[in-house]
Amino acid sequence: MQEYEFTLKFSLGDAISDPESYIERLAEAGCDDALIGIGQQGRIAFNFNREADSALSAVCSAIKNIKSAIPDATLIEATPDFVGISDIADILGYSRQNIRKLMLNHRSSFPAPIHEGKSAIWHLSSVLSWFKERKNHAVDELLFDVTQANRQLNSAKENLYLDPAINTRIHAMLS
Repeated sequence: MQEYEFTLKFSLGDAISDPESYIERLAEAGCDDALIGIGQQGRIAFNFNREADSALSAVCSAIKNIKSAIPDATLIEATPDFVGISDIADILGYSRQNIRKLMLNHRSSFPAPIHEGKSAIWHLSSVLSWFKERKNHAVDELLFDVTQANRQLNSAKENLYLDPAINTRIHAMLS
């Protein structure tokens, strides 16, 4: 068993209800290993330190516990997953400028962002994998496992909104 740290953010079905009313039910449902954030109306966040055999098991069991206490809660995001350049720098112990320089010097191999614009966004698992493989940089394996699990979860969550026919066409086109 390993202890995995991650955050799950949910929207509440009843946005006007008081999230504090869920606290006792969440503890009874097995979420007593999470710090619960209720500062935003209609939202609730959980910072877990959960023991499990794998990161995916930890994240999935936490979601199952939350959904048993708040059935109409909808997962917004599992973190860590989406990161900007400052996040990458903080996590890896580099300056923002050093990360930018690495990206520019390794344009052909550095992971492509999932969003380019004024602020680019990457999947943290892609960036950590690149640092492990290309730079022989030591990476926290538990963090890496959680980022991979969260990437799969966030991607699967978004795929729920795809039309199956369009999904099949896109999958065939990108394969």
